[in-house]
Formats: sequence, C-alpha cells, structure tokens
Amino acid sequence: MATVVQHAIGTTDQDFERLVAPYRREIYAHCYRMLGSAHDAEDLVQETYLRAWKGYDRFEGRASLRTWLHRIATTACLTALDRRGRRPLPTGLGGPTGRPEGPLAERTDLPWLEPMPDLLGGTDHAADPGTVVTARESVRLALVAALQYLQPRQRAVLILRDVLRFSAAEVAQALDTSVPAVNSLLQRARAQLGRVAPEEDTVPEVRSDQREILDRYVAAFETYDIGALTELFTAEAVFEMPPFTTWVRGPRAIGRLVETHCPARAAGDLALVPTSANGQPAFGMYRYTEEGTYRPFGLHVLDLGAEGVNHCAVFFDTGLFRLFDLPRTLRRP
Repeated sequence: MATVVQHAIGTTDQDFERLVAPYRREIYAHCYRMLGSAHDAEDLVQETYLRAWKGYDRFEGRASLRTWLHRIATTACLTALDRRGRRPLPTGLGGPTGRPEGPLAERTDLPWLEPMPDLLGGTDHAADPGTVVTARESVRLALVAALQYLQPRQRAVLILRDVLRFSAAEVAQALDTSVPAVNSLLQRARAQLGRVAPEEDTVPEVRSDQREILDRYVAAFETYDIGALTELFTAEAVFEMPPFTTWVRGPRAIGRLVETHCPARAAGDLALVPTSANGQPAFGMYRYTEEGTYRPFGLHVLDLGAEGVNHCAVFFDTGLFRLFDLPRTLRRP
C-alpha cells in the first residue's frame, strides 16, 4: 500500500500512469453514473487524470489514492452538471403511445441518456463475484435513468456512500461539507430514488436459455420476421428509441412500431453485432446501403427476464459505436 500513497517529487508520466491505471474503469463508471453520458464520462475521466497529474506533488497520502481520485472526479462531475440538464429516456417524459403506426415525435434538443460500454466501465470478471454483481447492478440503464432525478449533490452522495461504500467522513471531505449534511443528503436521495427507481433485482450472467432468446432476437431482425420478434417480448415489455419521445408497451404494439418505422423491408437489410452495455446484453445494428456495405444504424440495449425481453432501448446516436469498439462498416457475407 505504501507504494500507492507515497511518491517522489520527480514522479514520471510512466510512474503516474502505472499508479492510477487500476482505477480507470472504476472512475469511468463513476463519471457515467453521475452524468448519464458515455461520451461525457470519457471526457471527465481525462479531465480527472489531468487534474490528478497536475496536483500529484501535493498529494500527501492521508487518504488512499482511490479516494483521492474519486474526490477529483466527483468535483469535476459536479462542475460539469452545473452546465447540463437531466438526461432522460423517453419513458421518463410521458406515457406510451396508443398509435404505434403514427408519426414519431423526435426531440433533438434534449441531452438524452446514453448507454455505457462495459469494456470501458465494466468490472473485471476475475474480481469477487459479489463485487461484480454489485457493480453491474449499479450501472443498469433503468437505475442510471432514475439517478437523473436526483439533484447533483444528492446523486454524488448516494453513489459515493451506497455504491462505492465510502464513509460519511470521506464523502464530507470530498464534497467540502459536514457529516450531518452528508447524512441529510443521503436520506433525501434514498427517499427520492425509492419513488422513481425500478424494483430492485439482480443482473445475473445471461443463462443458456436466455442466450437462445438473444439468438432468436438477432435472427428476427436479420430476417425481418416481425411475428418471431414479437414472440420474444414479455406482456409488459417496453420499447423506446431516443431521440424519439414515442415509446410503446406490449408485444403487439412493439411489432406494429417496428413494422411501420423500421427501414428494413426484407431479410438481409439489417445485421446485428453483439456487445454489452450497462451490464446488459446489447447489439450494434447495421443497415445495408446501396454501396454494398452495412453502416451503423442503432445500438440495442436489452433487459432480459425469465420469460423474455422486458425492455429494449434503441439508441440512434451512431457516435456510440466508436466507444463500444464496434466496426465502422460490415460486409455482406
């Protein structure tokens, strides 16, 4: 531990990177929970590490390096949130449409919630299984959407205390406030989250029977089989597609929405590449073009239950494909 909290004035770039590298994924996930944006989290990690490098000669080792980095990251996130509004999902703005075949309502002016690439902020699967599950649950898409309803300082306290398990004293120091103030913020944050958060459940590894559901999901889109697709959704399943505020509930409505608005019309018009986001199964979806290649079209993030797909969010920001390390194009087999 001494090598982590002690350093020489002449620390090199390589020395610093070696010391802070183990925390990069954790810091990224922290910034993502705070901001709800995969792109902004990437920027804030870079800002955190730059601030840490510039201030490293003043780091006295009274706290752990991990705590110190999280303090810098939290301060940077709170500053960023002063200039940003809440990032919602369409389901947070109103009820489902009763006309899936109707025109889609689009809002390009809103800063929408974004999915998090597990390759950037996921937990090392070699870690303790309990730690892996806890970390995966803390970045669930629905939970991060619920965190957006909290005031920034409430959000910071809740994450630092309940997710990262920092002490009240450590959080008070990080936020330059008192322990009673931290406890008060935490109490209000928990109460607010209890009103808007989804029911607590675990996000286990995908079982073999659920892998079959995922395989069928891919096949249904790639063969443009609307009937097969609707069979995969549970009775209360939700399908939403930011930046469109229009969303639907139930298999029949989902089938009508996809059939009406999906640009695919035949087998082979779409191709899906597996990835993972927010600890959940995900797919990069590509659309076939006249140039003879598949181009990025949307990113699907799924919530699976015992009976099928409970929720699907399709993000049409193709800039996300870079963060997920997905191919820029695909060739038709």
